[in-house]
Amino acid sequence: MSASDIATVVIVLAVLCLLWALMWRGWRARGRRQAAAIGEIPTAPDRLAELVYGPVGGVYVGSTIAPHWQDRVAVGDWGFRAVVNLSRYADGYLLERGRGDPMWIADDALVETRRASKLAGKVIPGGGLLVVRWELPTGTVIDTGFRADDKTDYQHLMGDMSESDEKDGDA
Repeated sequence: MSASDIATVVIVLAVLCLLWALMWRGWRARGRRQAAAIGEIPTAPDRLAELVYGPVGGVYVGSTIAPHWQDRVAVGDWGFRAVVNLSRYADGYLLERGRGDPMWIADDALVETRRASKLAGKVIPGGGLLVVRWELPTGTVIDTGFRADDKTDYQHLMGDMSESDEKDGDA
């Protein structure tokens, strides 16, 4: 390997490191900008109501600030995809993520539950995502996305909604 080859490799590695550092800095800045709008992250109650359905295995796709399907929340650990078990309780949804703290979405905060094709940079045709739109105590409305291993579970997680009523929302 010649000196010019080594210099080229070093320059390419330096540029890649610089680009990674700039992306990380941008992600942290996004989190700081969103912190006031997100506020305190809701936690699950000490005592959960009756389990209605689940747990259902899948992937936590992410949360976005509604109605913008690409405006990913970067506060805390909400911005990272993770393996998840989603359970429907009589009083809300519990997402137990493999990477990150559990998420609790209380029924009192629910705005809507729907199937969608895209959220947080993830696109799955045919309504392959379950999206829960809910309101935080700060008043900010959030879309939280879940991709189940078995899409037939969506009907049970959403309640009595029949297959013919499902819509392919693209919030």
